[in-house]
Amino acid sequence: MRRSIDELRTFYGEPTGALARRLLARRLEDAWGEATGCDVLGLGYATPWLDAFVGARRVVAAMPGGQGVEQWPSVGRNRSLLVDDRRLPFAAGAFDRILLVHALEEADDPTALLLEAVRALAPTGRIILAAAARGGLWSRAENTPFGHGRPFTRGQLERLVREAGLEPTAWSQTLYVPPWSPLLPLADGFEQVGRRIAPGAAGLILLEASRQAYARIRPSGKAQRVPAKAALAPQPAASVSHDGPLG
Repeated sequence: MRRSIDELRTFYGEPTGALARRLLARRLEDAWGEATGCDVLGLGYATPWLDAFVGARRVVAAMPGGQGVEQWPSVGRNRSLLVDDRRLPFAAGAFDRILLVHALEEADDPTALLLEAVRALAPTGRIILAAAARGGLWSRAENTPFGHGRPFTRGQLERLVREAGLEPTAWSQTLYVPPWSPLLPLADGFEQVGRRIAPGAAGLILLEASRQAYARIRPSGKAQRVPAKAALAPQPAASVSHDGPLG
């Protein structure tokens, strides 16, 4: 059963939720910036981050029926709507960027949901899956939305996107700080240290995927986007960017 829209809204209005919102927003900015000229779809509960895409042509917030929908400020072509996440009401290839937050963990069928998202993705589009990390403390904290449903490992997310016909291009993690109020002011320090010495402690995994490219590691350790070749074989885990920008 999905968390209700009221529970989600309340959480992101509290200090713990505000921190999660800020840290995830930092990663999304690294990846997509203002999404200039793009049609953007947020699926699940993505409205806390959609306002950052100020360069987008239009932004749509699609919220699953079991969760409920909230009124989201509409500017120009921006919209929010209630959807069946196994049968999205969008034309094929309608969106250049698709962001899934609080979408996969409590879905009845994550594969069906992702296949629908991929159907709505433009041929050269990019998709980011943000999901609770199985090994992190946030997935055990039932007072947060990350502590409900099924958390994921990076390998599980990679398999999920490949089964949907995409190739992982980059990945990142965040929410290294434990979800305990006294430690929240130390979150930035936990981010810096956790990435280096305790990557398994992250609370949230972000995986970016597309049809058109895969990530190759430069000598600097950063991912370089390379055009995909026909019949590209799946890349081993080490070939995907470790904890760097998703762009």
